[in-house]
Amino acid sequence: MNDRIQTLRNRMAGQNIQGMIIANPVNVKYLTGIDAEGIFLITRKENIYITDGRYIEYVNSVLTPFDDIIVDNYRNISKDEYENFFMFCENVGFEENYVTYEKYKEYMYKYKIHNFVESESLISTIRSIKDKQEIENIKKACNVTDKCFEFLLKYIKPGMTEKQIARRIDDFYNENADGISFDTIVASGENSSKPHFLPTDRKIQKRDIITIDMGCKVNGYCSDMTRTIFLGEPTEMQKKVYDLVLKNQNSVLEKIREGTNIKILVQEVISDFKLYGYDLIHGLGHGVGMEIHEKPFFNPVNDSFLKENMIITDEPGIYIAGNFGIRIEDTILVTKEGASVLTESNKECIII
Repeated sequence: MNDRIQTLRNRMAGQNIQGMIIANPVNVKYLTGIDAEGIFLITRKENIYITDGRYIEYVNSVLTPFDDIIVDNYRNISKDEYENFFMFCENVGFEENYVTYEKYKEYMYKYKIHNFVESESLISTIRSIKDKQEIENIKKACNVTDKCFEFLLKYIKPGMTEKQIARRIDDFYNENADGISFDTIVASGENSSKPHFLPTDRKIQKRDIITIDMGCKVNGYCSDMTRTIFLGEPTEMQKKVYDLVLKNQNSVLEKIREGTNIKILVQEVISDFKLYGYDLIHGLGHGVGMEIHEKPFFNPVNDSFLKENMIITDEPGIYIAGNFGIRIEDTILVTKEGASVLTESNKECIII
């Protein structure tokens, strides 16, 4: 049995869960390596992947005997067999953040489940700690992101539109990686005051501020980086806000290590921003992996601790409505000793 499935089974046993239905394709791929339509069942004794005839050959080519997974075509499974999968399971887990209420009722009826319990956090917690290969994939994605940013500093010129710059970023990632890890954000001038603003036909002007939030995927794993740059000298106010954001971003970096409390990290940034009359209007960071947003989430109520080999972001931002916004973000590997910054692009005040 592969290590990830065995780890999940151990966590399930610790919570008195005897079976689990896994439908989220990201979780299925993480546990099995399978990237196809289907559903993964963990029963008392067996691991069963149910798909249809279109994918049987592919699924069997992905799996090895070591995976210990039975592959079946849903067309060949009778009603009685569905009802028998979890016959001796007192508690069966489901992915509460993925399964709709309609699916919840369907699973209850189809599998004759005695007690359906929330269990998605079991998988997301396992996924939050990266292994060597996952770390290597994210490092490669971050390296491509750094190269893309280096290219952009020579590419961006007044007269270009936000959409034009975003398309070039996407093209760079398609040429050098597996594509984007999320919709690229290019927000210029007053648009930069909107944290998740989608690019428009607004043309870049001299003395503009531009916030670029971008990332790519390598072997299914994401990078995430934000830089705020200036076309010409920033105003005095812009420079002060930039310095405040950068100070807090660096302060968080200095404190990141195994055992650091997330809630305290966030509250310290909130308190410092308030001293200058600003608010932290979004999370300070998040985990990164197969998805761009994973556990842990950096918010003022998450009273949990960082662990070695988590990969996270550090992204404080200040936004002045109708005027401008500044965000600086890096992707970071948590170690026992501190933060290993995987996105290495310059983040001092960048003027082009």
